[in-house]
Amino acid sequence: MVITLQRKRRIRLSGMAVLFGTLLGIALWSGSERGGNPARGLRAGGDARLVSMQPLPEPSGPMCELVSTNASSSLFAELSEEQEESQPTAGSGSAEARPSDAAKEAGAKRRPVRTIKDPDPVYSGVALDLAHDEVVMQDENTFSIMTYNRMENTPPKARLSEPKRMIHGEHSHLEFNCSVYVDPVNGDIYSVNNDTLNLLTIFSHDAKGDMAPIRVLKAPYFYGIAVDEERQEMFLSAQGGMVVTFKKAAKDNDRPLRFIQGNQTQLADPHGMALDSKRSVLYVANWGTTHQIRLPTSSVPWGDGALWGASSAVGFGAQPFGAQSIPGSGTIQPPSIAVYPKDARGDVAPLRVIQGPKTQLNWPTAIAVDEEHGELFVANDTGNSVTVYSADASGDAAPIRVIKGPKSLINYPTGLAYDAKHDELWVTNFGNHSATVFKRTATGDTAPLRVIRSAPLDTPAPMMGNPHTVAYDSRRDQILVSD
Repeated sequence: MVITLQRKRRIRLSGMAVLFGTLLGIALWSGSERGGNPARGLRAGGDARLVSMQPLPEPSGPMCELVSTNASSSLFAELSEEQEESQPTAGSGSAEARPSDAAKEAGAKRRPVRTIKDPDPVYSGVALDLAHDEVVMQDENTFSIMTYNRMENTPPKARLSEPKRMIHGEHSHLEFNCSVYVDPVNGDIYSVNNDTLNLLTIFSHDAKGDMAPIRVLKAPYFYGIAVDEERQEMFLSAQGGMVVTFKKAAKDNDRPLRFIQGNQTQLADPHGMALDSKRSVLYVANWGTTHQIRLPTSSVPWGDGALWGASSAVGFGAQPFGAQSIPGSGTIQPPSIAVYPKDARGDVAPLRVIQGPKTQLNWPTAIAVDEEHGELFVANDTGNSVTVYSADASGDAAPIRVIKGPKSLINYPTGLAYDAKHDELWVTNFGNHSATVFKRTATGDTAPLRVIRSAPLDTPAPMMGNPHTVAYDSRRDQILVSD
């Protein structure tokens, strides 16, 4: 059996490929030494052996080089081709010559037995552009940004709704784009990339097609975004355990103004954020994964950016600013909503925390706030619900309303936006290719006011956000994918 996960982009591999190959070789050798079949479950009968390992070239720039690929070619052929590019030609003194053109052509024509893949866009984040009466949504599946009329409503028998504009392509630098913010004045789109591309990309309102952003900010991999328009500052959350504040106009390698990080912060895999300007507080949603952090001993004041430096290229889960996680200290805490003063900095405790079984929080991924009515909306990814709390809630507080059920169409919600002008709540659903719109006061299993779909009704959604490893369960005849 051949299992292939195809994507429209690929990343040049480096030392990690060698490490993975080494671990695989050890596993295969160990299995054969014990008389077992290390390929059991992947192939009935037959043996597996490690043929060769070759290092691939390191990336040449501050971010991984992205290369276009034909969707019909296999991942094996792509990697083989990339290795061939790094090998010297015959006669140059190398022990190995380049593969022949015939071998290269045969590899390029190799096809997978079958492919598990969602070909349709899946909405992950959402933001409103009220100045242009539009809604902007992130598509984390095909790496695009899609803009629709705010009043768009996909008819039940229609296949989907076509967007007014769509940003997509190599030059856009979009990868696993999960959160989005729209400038309320000029309509600029701030798009957060996660997992594989450490860039915040900013596009003009009219951007479409394979267009480069008007500017980028290079930083560790972030997830959520919130903006303080009055102070012209933007907040970005990193799942490794911090919230970083930049000037709104920051670009390239600009350093942050300040950050929240440390054991007292109670940050635990932070995701979505919302700013309440009326109460001058920042709400941060935590999934619950945490670890002890050893803070810098330097006398340099927190937040002056001196510790930023080269750590802006640090990957997921790492601790920039000189902080280090303590091995073996990881814990899983209940999910929570932590509340901080909007000018908080350093290893500071939250003003209050919403946490406990009564809250019904379950992987809270996105937050929106209604400042006028004093309400906080939370999208619970694996809870298939939107829970609503008082903006001043604290502790094990039960929600004042819950939107959930088959009529609501809420299915693995990952994005939220509140429209104060029209008193509406927007929800993006990763589990069914839809964005749903509700009255602010909606509760229970209520049908949405409007629905925007990116695929035919009831189209299955594999929901593979970022697949890492694959295994086969021979007893249950199931493929297991870590995501």
